[in-house]
Amino acid sequence: MKAIVQKLKNIWAIEELRKKILFTMLMLVVYRVGSFISLPGIDGSKLAGLASQTSGSVLSLINTFAGGAFARGSILALGIMPYISASIFMQLFSIAIPSFQRLQKEGEEGRRKINQYTRLLTIAFTGVQAIGYLKNITSTAGNNEALLFFTRPDVMNESQFMIINVMLLVAGTMFAMWIGEKITDKGLGNGISLLIMVGIIARLPSSLVSEFAFRAKDGGLIMFLIEMVIWFFIVLIVIMLTQGTRKISVNYAKRVVGNRQYGGVRQYLPIKIMAAGVMPIIFAQALLFLPATLGSFYTETGPPAWLNSMNNPYGLLHNVVLMIMIILFTYFYTAIIFNPVQMADDMKRNNGFIPGIKPGKQTANFIDDIISKVTFPGAIFISIIAVLPAIVYTFLTKDAEFSQFYGGTSLLILVGVVLDTLQQVDSYLLMRKYDGLMSDGGRMKGRFTGNATNQVGF
Repeated sequence: MKAIVQKLKNIWAIEELRKKILFTMLMLVVYRVGSFISLPGIDGSKLAGLASQTSGSVLSLINTFAGGAFARGSILALGIMPYISASIFMQLFSIAIPSFQRLQKEGEEGRRKINQYTRLLTIAFTGVQAIGYLKNITSTAGNNEALLFFTRPDVMNESQFMIINVMLLVAGTMFAMWIGEKITDKGLGNGISLLIMVGIIARLPSSLVSEFAFRAKDGGLIMFLIEMVIWFFIVLIVIMLTQGTRKISVNYAKRVVGNRQYGGVRQYLPIKIMAAGVMPIIFAQALLFLPATLGSFYTETGPPAWLNSMNNPYGLLHNVVLMIMIILFTYFYTAIIFNPVQMADDMKRNNGFIPGIKPGKQTANFIDDIISKVTFPGAIFISIIAVLPAIVYTFLTKDAEFSQFYGGTSLLILVGVVLDTLQQVDSYLLMRKYDGLMSDGGRMKGRFTGNATNQVGF
């Protein structure tokens, strides 16, 4: 305990780190306060229809990401998900469309233009989702008492309600995106990922209390303890595999420059088992939110059977499609992160070589083969974690919200974001000659510097 207190004092002693932590906490508080501000013409406490609709459907995951703002009819109801969807499409465009490929190669100026296009696409996505969200509220039985144009038509009509609130929902998502970018620039960690994580954590206490009350009423507190033990071991397994790496031995030839000798050492090229991080599951989940948006437009006849199946996160069709998309996105995003040809060229330029492998093309092929072999079990693992909430809900607990924390996007984001944020804190401590936060004399085991943060967020 004394060592932990000393390390916390060391963190507070670093002025730059202290300012980043305080700024991040301030922005997160602002985001959470905003999630409790209701849209004009909506009484969030009376949205009984929307609350019951989000329970046990794919909308419950959106509500979890938004920290409950979705079910409350908040100005931040759509959260950051439209921005994530826009980012996915922009990454796909950057691969499929030559003009976007050229923008990516233009350095900082190209990235600035791509970010601008992403923001414009976010506005379009948010506008469509806002219309579907509001139509869903107005057409759902049980929400009439919560809507001002139903109770007081002399104050606000339905057209005014739609126009004003679509604009506010778009503004809310853009504000959330701005907060995320500010945290990334001036705070600690990846802002977008932290916003999602805070929304998830905000739902955790109520889920635990609800499950505990259910088990206590049913006389099964032992079952609650068993659930906690199972959850604990699942978290440990996720942490272990998130940090797991396949090390490729790399030797560097000796060279003499003046009176100094360089090289002549053996290093390792770490290939992470989950190199793509939580990105594949976020990509797949964001695309599976589209059927939910589409279903909200069926206000009179109701959505078709296949659409209902896709919107059921505990159904077979939804989970099969989710697993397939996660495996495909894992290979897709890993291909974006790793370029074996460039890695082989950089290694050759620095007089490095893999023992037993010729530099150049053979080295690139060897690295590509290793990445392919490591990616497959990582993709299978992520897909299993993604469908674990459905398995837990079916066989262990009947609380849909509580089951979300047994796996899926919620657990992977929590673990990934916490580990990468702690890694950044570790880096500051080690630069100031302090012991790392998560180790006794060095950086966190299994972690490596470089592109780690980008593997968890945007």
